[in-house]
Amino acid sequence: MKLKLFKIISVCILTSVLGFCSDSETIQNINQKEIPNSEENNAPPTEPPINNNQGSQGFVFDIGKQEIFFLKETKSGYGFYFYAPSTYNTSDKKGFPLLIHLHGGGARGEGTSEPSMNRIIYDGPPSLIKNNTWNPPTPMIVASPQSPHLWDPKRLHSFIDYLITNLNIDTSRIYMTGFSMGGRGIFDYVTEYGDQAHTAAVVPIAGWSEINNGKPFKNIALWAFHGDSDNIVNISGSKNMVNAINKNAPKLKAKLTVLPRVNHFSWPKVYDSSGIGSADPAYDDFDITIYKWMLKHSK
Repeated sequence: MKLKLFKIISVCILTSVLGFCSDSETIQNINQKEIPNSEENNAPPTEPPINNNQGSQGFVFDIGKQEIFFLKETKSGYGFYFYAPSTYNTSDKKGFPLLIHLHGGGARGEGTSEPSMNRIIYDGPPSLIKNNTWNPPTPMIVASPQSPHLWDPKRLHSFIDYLITNLNIDTSRIYMTGFSMGGRGIFDYVTEYGDQAHTAAVVPIAGWSEINNGKPFKNIALWAFHGDSDNIVNISGSKNMVNAINKNAPKLKAKLTVLPRVNHFSWPKVYDSSGIGSADPAYDDFDITIYKWMLKHSK
């Protein structure tokens, strides 16, 4: 009896610890289908998104500093980390490029507490900003929302609407990147909205799609990345979507870069550009930072 009780307590402690780790610490050895489904399907809610354009009073922020905004502090529909470059101003006639970063399954949360939301800044552009290594060729606004479940396309669209309403954004240069569950979120968002999606270019990493419909991507640039040794989200997740896009004669051919001998956690090499020059030659080369590539595209 004591041994059985010890085992139960041990499992509970382990579960509790894992629930507060970053994506790179929690989804090892998890089947691809289980990444977004470990919490009762984890599917997006079916209720309509919040209407952010009625009575919105905006939000106050400091430039040159990454800040946290909890769910109830704005009418954006998400808790999120936010960064505006030190050069940001409201009088710039062109506006500033916007990058939306979608986290993976290990950073899921309600956007209501700092310990939970801090999972967002362990990976990707929010991490680069936090570590003072963020240096895109053109100053960009970066917004990193937190979701408790699979990314909901309608809620994401509403979130971007909110940012457009309250910031000086160049709406022709809105970009999106994300890894694992975030890569899936990108595929779902563009599949849902097509030409009505706010994005000009997207970079999904270690992602997948359940639909593999390439038509909505006809006028949106896409560059996918995947590790060839990914045993959590199989490389076919990116291959199938890229092939589906290119079969529909897009305005710009979708790219797929494969990183040899790299497992599921391929995104650090992409986000900090350390993987440049190491791509599998059978696929698209990794010869430019994703930030330079994104900024070459506009709607």
